[in-house]
Amino acid sequence: MSDETTDVSPTTRPNRLQDGGALTRKPTIGLALGGGGARGLAHILMLEVLDEMGIRPTVIAGTSIGAIFGAAYASGYSAAQIRAHTEELLRSRFEILRQFFMARQEPLGRVLNVLQLRSALLNAEALLDLVMPPRIARDFTGFEIPLRVVAADFYTQDQVVLTTGSTHRAIAASMALPALFAPVISEEFALMDGGLVNPLPFDVISGQADIIVAINVSGAGRLPEDRTPPKAIESLFASLQILQHTIVREKLLSRKPDVLIDVDVGAFHVLDFHKLAKVLKAASPAKQELRFKLERILSAETLETDDTPPPELEEPEPSKRARLAQRLLGQSR
Repeated sequence: MSDETTDVSPTTRPNRLQDGGALTRKPTIGLALGGGGARGLAHILMLEVLDEMGIRPTVIAGTSIGAIFGAAYASGYSAAQIRAHTEELLRSRFEILRQFFMARQEPLGRVLNVLQLRSALLNAEALLDLVMPPRIARDFTGFEIPLRVVAADFYTQDQVVLTTGSTHRAIAASMALPALFAPVISEEFALMDGGLVNPLPFDVISGQADIIVAINVSGAGRLPEDRTPPKAIESLFASLQILQHTIVREKLLSRKPDVLIDVDVGAFHVLDFHKLAKVLKAASPAKQELRFKLERILSAETLETDDTPPPELEEPEPSKRARLAQRLLGQSR
C-alpha cells in the first residue's frame, strides 16, 4: 500500500476536544464504523447507545459492514429497526445460505467447489438488493446524515472515499471481500473491500465534528478458541483480519479518535452471520463502555466555556481518480 491516497481528502481542522478546547454549545459527533464481516454485527449495539442517549451524529464514515449499518442509520432507521431487520434476515442459517446462493454469479457446480472458481463467488450488489432495508437512500443526496464510504482501488492500491452517486454500488465496492465478492469494476478502476486499506475510517471524518467516535470490530488480539489447522478459505479470511489489525494498530500510533471502542469479537469468523445472538452478547461490555465514555466526554467537567462554532461539514474535494469512480458509480446498472 503506497503512502499517497487517491481518496477524498478530509478537512484538516483539529478536533476541539483533542486540542483541549471546551464548549458551551452541544458538541457535534462524528461516527466511524469499522469493517470486520460478521463481527460488525456488534455495530447494532453501538447504534443503540446513541439512540438511548439521544445522540445524533452529524457525519458517518463506514468501511465494509460498517458502511452497510452506517447507510441504514444515515437513512433514518433507528437502531431498534436495524436490529429487528437484521434478526429477521439472519433468523436461520438456511436463510443466510439462501441469500448468498441467490447472489452468486457462478454456476452451482463452481459454487460448490471454490478451487474451481475463475472469479469471485458472489455479486455484492445483488446481495445488497436482497438484504438491505427498503428505505435505504439510493443516492448519497438522500441520506439524512452525510455518509462517507471507504473502498480500495485495486489498481492504485489506495483508498477511495465515496460521497456521491449510487449508494448501493458504493457499499458493494466497500464490502467486496476478495475471493468472495466480485469487485465493482470498469475500464478505469476495480473497487474492493475498504478494509484492505482503511478498516477503521475515523481519519476520513477528522475535523468534521467536535468528537470523533470510532468502533473497531476487526477482532484485534483475540486468539480463536478452535485451534484446528485452518482450511484454505479460513486462512485467507484470517490473513485479511491480520492485515486489518495491523493497519488499525499503525494508524493509532500517529492519531487517535476522541472515543475508541475495541469490541471483543475476535472469536468470531468473518462469515459467522448465523451467530448474531452470540456476537451481540460478546459486544455487550463494549456497549456499556461506549455509554460510559460518551457520558464522560459530554459531561460538564469536560465542556466548560468556549464560543467556538461547530465545525462546518464541508464537502471535501475529491481527487481526479475519486471523481472518476464516483461518476461511474452514479451510472445506472
